Amino acid sequence: MKTSFIFSEVLSGLRRNLSMIISVILVTFVSLLFIGAAILLQMQIGGMKDYWYDRVQVAVFLCPPDSEAPTCADGEATQEQKDAIEAALGSPDLDDYVQEVHFEDKATAHRLFEEQFEGTSLEGTVPQDQMQESFRIQLDDPEQYGIINEYFSATPGVEEVVDQNRLLDQLFRILNIATAAAVGIAGIMTLCAVLLIATTIRLSAFTRRRETGIMRLVGASNLFIQLPFILEGILAAALGSVLAGIVLGVGVHFGVSGWLQSRMAGVNLVTVGDVAVVTPILIAVGVIMAGASSWLTLRRYMKV
Repeated sequence: MKTSFIFSEVLSGLRRNLSMIISVILVTFVSLLFIGAAILLQMQIGGMKDYWYDRVQVAVFLCPPDSEAPTCADGEATQEQKDAIEAALGSPDLDDYVQEVHFEDKATAHRLFEEQFEGTSLEGTVPQDQMQESFRIQLDDPEQYGIINEYFSATPGVEEVVDQNRLLDQLFRILNIATAAAVGIAGIMTLCAVLLIATTIRLSAFTRRRETGIMRLVGASNLFIQLPFILEGILAAALGSVLAGIVLGVGVHFGVSGWLQSRMAGVNLVTVGDVAVVTPILIAVGVIMAGASSWLTLRRYMKV
């Protein structure tokens, strides 16, 4: 098999069908861009779960002065009620579940509120005396929230028991929906890429039907005849895959590492290194997709 002849045929096919090849590159680029974004998003979700689930707490919010909760009928939580709640958290009944407890008074809650909303329209809108006191509980097993909720839900002086895990689950549910949407769009675009690759290969084979007929007459093998066409599709898809990896890398470098990371200090976001791991996967998907589509098209339409 003459390698130089095969590559000359590949270059000839690329020149003859340049506009179609560019279309294949662009469609492959878009489809694999969505696939890569979905993979990175799932990597980010996994990393955030590992980070936050080890840090989330159960918050036992104490009664403020104007609460309408049945357990707050006597008004704001008294010091006696606070002492009773603290004693219960340190009791043998909860000792196996509670890892750490700290009390957040109004001053601390107000300071944290101001830090969280610094520079926004909410900064300075809530006075310190209107902040709600709470006990912040770190559990040995975050899944044991129900025990704390059941223990304190009817306790005088406790307005509400909040599990931060549930708030995070809502966030992760939204991110998973975004991932599913990206995968859905990627699937549609991948189908478009497969059909376009098949059309391009058929067009290329049609324009060279005389040459392939002569090759069959002189005893050329099926692989020798098909390989230039298959390589055309693979090359176009590989270029689209590499382009998708480059765009993902640029987006992550400037959008995530450069902009978002500074606003989410302490949270490990995806990096260009993660893109470097994902890009070979995208190239492999593109090459396999193009190779399979080209081979099946040639088997059906060239009948060699």
